[in-house]
Amino acid sequence: MELNRFYYCASLILHISVVLLPVMVDSIGINYGQIANNLPSPDNVVALVKSVGATKVKLYDADPRVLRAFANTGVEFIVGLGNEYLSKMRDPDKAQAWVKSNVQCYLPATKITCITVGNEILTFNDTSLTDHLLPAMQSVHTALVNLGLDKQVTVTTAHSLAILETSYPPSAGAFRRDLVGCVTPILNFHAKTGSPFLINAYPYFAYKGNPKQVNLDFVLFQPNQGIVDPVSNLHYDNMLFAQIDAAYAALSSLGYRKLPIHISETGWPSKGDEDEAGATPENAKKYNGNLIKLISQKKGTPARPNTDLNIYVFALFNENMKPGPTSERNYGLFKPDGTPAYSLGISSIDALTNNTSSSGGSSVSAGTPGTPPAAPESSSTGYLSISSATETCNIVIGRLFFTLAFIICWAFKVPF
Repeated sequence: MELNRFYYCASLILHISVVLLPVMVDSIGINYGQIANNLPSPDNVVALVKSVGATKVKLYDADPRVLRAFANTGVEFIVGLGNEYLSKMRDPDKAQAWVKSNVQCYLPATKITCITVGNEILTFNDTSLTDHLLPAMQSVHTALVNLGLDKQVTVTTAHSLAILETSYPPSAGAFRRDLVGCVTPILNFHAKTGSPFLINAYPYFAYKGNPKQVNLDFVLFQPNQGIVDPVSNLHYDNMLFAQIDAAYAALSSLGYRKLPIHISETGWPSKGDEDEAGATPENAKKYNGNLIKLISQKKGTPARPNTDLNIYVFALFNENMKPGPTSERNYGLFKPDGTPAYSLGISSIDALTNNTSSSGGSSVSAGTPGTPPAAPESSSTGYLSISSATETCNIVIGRLFFTLAFIICWAFKVPF
């Protein structure tokens, strides 16, 4: 029986990319969202993730199908507790039951290293959610301690960059004054437990909100004059690094200079509505491709040159059931059939993409075009839309990542 292109290429890449691709790309993470009705099964996604050199995957839940599929692969996982679970997780017994059934039972075969409790809670302006956040984090951590897992699994939560009141210049970064009382106890929790501070950072939203004023090359990691921080005298040639250092400055201002920052989401949409400036395949290619190159260089930011960049690109697939503007459904590096969502400017990938496009896609059922249906009830409410908090606060947030996937199929002249 003839294998379709997606699964044939993916299985071949799985065997040879483990050796070749890590040399090209160092420690890239990717967000694996599933608000869609046309995605391949998790068993068939393993090879795709391996092929792009990703060593870390972030989920928005603890999908057992995914966690089983990635057993014994060596890929590190962040699993998520959605915003809707926060009130329940305050109960220590419920928190421990959740950890047992969603984390402990998959260890050590599946390398779960972190649990995120909620997503962008502090910028929802929902006092009930805010009040539940830290107690839920503490209960989950206590459960890990009781089960002897706290040395291998950390607990954290992801924040929108909108928690910053000041982000320019980067050295003046500061948290919103109305949130300092909420943020400080959370930072203390991180310091005591050794967990990272997560930020969702999207330069795309800064450009979309003011395309006439924001330099596109500056947000796309393209050659440009950049900016100089008048206080630190450090030079920045891209917005993402400026945002990261602004977050470090905000931490330092509260006495938490040593806390590590991980970028839990960043990315660029390849398609958008008429009023979504910059949402094009060309810009997505530049943002994600240039970001991957920066990560592979193992360089830090201007303020933290010796600190590793821990970045999770958003996202693995386009997700056809996400609500909101068109861009929300077009952050993926891949289409549901496993083909690249856009050219990356690499000749071998471009050639394969053209070949695939002319031959038709692989056999994955397609969703209905047009207005997306209602999202599944099981989806995390904090993940459904990545643009709402940003546009409300007119500050940057986000999602990201890319793939070098099918280079190998082309290089080895795999028949299609």
